[in-house]
Amino acid sequence: MINMSARLDALAPTVLSLFRLVFGFLFTAFGTSKMFGWPIAMAQPLGGWPGWYAGLIELVAGLLIMVGLFTRAAAFVASGSMAVAYFWQHQPLGLWPIVPPEYGGNGGLSPILFCFGFLLLVFAGPGPYSLDRLRSRTPEAGQ
Repeated sequence: MINMSARLDALAPTVLSLFRLVFGFLFTAFGTSKMFGWPIAMAQPLGGWPGWYAGLIELVAGLLIMVGLFTRAAAFVASGSMAVAYFWQHQPLGLWPIVPPEYGGNGGLSPILFCFGFLLLVFAGPGPYSLDRLRSRTPEAGQ
């Protein structure tokens, strides 16, 4: 009989790929919202600092992370951008990130979660279902 820990360990690489895909997709949605006003209207003026550039980073890094291409580099940039977003935009508003600003918090939960989720990907890598994994495969000798 296989214990639960062994079963979960066997699924960990697949779940890492799923985690990367979902986080990349959500980050991309923030980027498309800022760049194109879709799926929600958060459009920033072209070249406007810092919103438009944040949207560009979210769009490009999110797409790269979602498909697993240059994952570690893209996740490093994305993690850093979320740290900057938190300390520039949220932390000055209040102490507690889980509390909205109107109740004395700073509303910075999303940037914190993205920052540390992407930091995890910097160290854990993209998982087995990624373009990075396909790019790194070399043909076996004699094939």
